[in-house]
Amino acid sequence: MKGKIAGATATIIIALVILSVSILKSASIKYAYSPMVLSEKVDSQSVHKPIDYLLAYPGKIHPDNPLWYLKVVRDKTWYLFTFNSSKKSELNLLFADKRLNSARELFNRNKPDLGFSTLTKSSKYLEKAIPKDTDDAVYLNKLATAALKHREVVEDEILPIAPEDLRPNVIIISNYSKETYKKVRDLMLSKGLVPPEDAFDVK
Repeated sequence: MKGKIAGATATIIIALVILSVSILKSASIKYAYSPMVLSEKVDSQSVHKPIDYLLAYPGKIHPDNPLWYLKVVRDKTWYLFTFNSSKKSELNLLFADKRLNSARELFNRNKPDLGFSTLTKSSKYLEKAIPKDTDDAVYLNKLATAALKHREVVEDEILPIAPEDLRPNVIIISNYSKETYKKVRDLMLSKGLVPPEDAFDVK
């Protein structure tokens, strides 16, 4: 009996992997953008310069959709079968961007608890996007700019509409993007590279 259960489980896992790999063949790490999601709104009270960075479009399926788990399986399979460390860092940034956009959408839909959970996952992916060591100036510049954009979205768009009881936690989440920027900035400086200007003047 146990053997049959194990065999059935293995078959299901293999089927999922095959399905995911077939999906990945048509997938690309290149970003797609949506004018609706990426419209730049400058708050009249904002004291920083708008961050010139376009977040990856997350698609129409967000964490409140029953099909979301399929996207999660796809992403995990994609990551599992990516063996190049630089590509893994890029994937982490891609996932961070998409989940930030999804979190923003959920907060706008008045689903703050799910939005906050998604925002937390985004910040974790952003942290994992920091390479241990690389001389890729283009990627480092992109990551540093992305970290600034994440902070902008969290502080300027999500925090103002977050419920009062969630705001302290949202502020904590914004610290992830601050720290990511600092780490990437320091890494760039150690390699003689010029990091992007810190619009928030982080010390």
